[in-house]
Amino acid sequence: MKSAPTAQFLEMEERCFLIDCGEGTQVQLRKAKAKFSKINHIFISHLHGDHVFGLPGLISSFRLLGRETLLHVYGPKGIKEMMETIFRITETHQGFEVVFHELSSKKSEKVFEDNRVEVFTIPLDHRIYCNGYLFREKPKERHLNMQEISKYPEIEICDYHNLKRGKDIQLSDGYILKNENLTKPAEPSVSYAFCSDTRYLESIIPIIKNVDVLYHEATFLHDLKKMADYTGHTTALEAAKIARKANVKKLILGHFSNRYNDLSVFLNEACEIFPETYLPEQLEAVKI
Repeated sequence: MKSAPTAQFLEMEERCFLIDCGEGTQVQLRKAKAKFSKINHIFISHLHGDHVFGLPGLISSFRLLGRETLLHVYGPKGIKEMMETIFRITETHQGFEVVFHELSSKKSEKVFEDNRVEVFTIPLDHRIYCNGYLFREKPKERHLNMQEISKYPEIEICDYHNLKRGKDIQLSDGYILKNENLTKPAEPSVSYAFCSDTRYLESIIPIIKNVDVLYHEATFLHDLKKMADYTGHTTALEAAKIARKANVKKLILGHFSNRYNDLSVFLNEACEIFPETYLPEQLEAVKI
């Protein structure tokens, strides 16, 4: 199996995010039967072709499919000029609005937030300006314990919202009912960190600490450490070190050099440092 250009489809809290958009992304999306039309936010790590050259075609296909919904694209400064130049020269009319959020900070910053999900940048060290992205679910609401709630007629349906948010209930006689007696724990929130092209960089560890799943590039094996440093990439062993130091639950490797015919060597090298390392197949769905 050879490595394909980078693109990942992430579904979290009923939101559909696309992370990077290398050549052939829309073809792969169709093969994977992904929720193509529900992508409203695209996050681009950097402006190298294998991470962004599929974006003009994807946006053009959205137009042909009759899209009217606003599309947000997050990426390095210059992505707006690049895309608008392509559309101007090719006389491509989008038919819907694309909002470009250009990034230039070398510090982690929150770039997206709604009532369920928040997204932060992970500053990386590549040959050009590059960010990874941390996707994190916000704390979920607690579950109502209706068997206990039914014992107190004073508790009305309008109180349920506050109970789900963890608040106590005060009865008319002043007695306070503790929330933990009326509700059950919420499902744990999950987090996913995407670390694209980068040299070994320990400064990302505090940002990705304890994430459920970390995707980290591993272009070379460690015997080519010097080449990895020169080209702005990481080895499988180094990716495993990052995962171990950040105490992540699972590590996914990717972005392999085409010099390797057998990718199992990446798994073998990483597992010596971090046993919970995973080597996915193309189009494989990974549950967080």
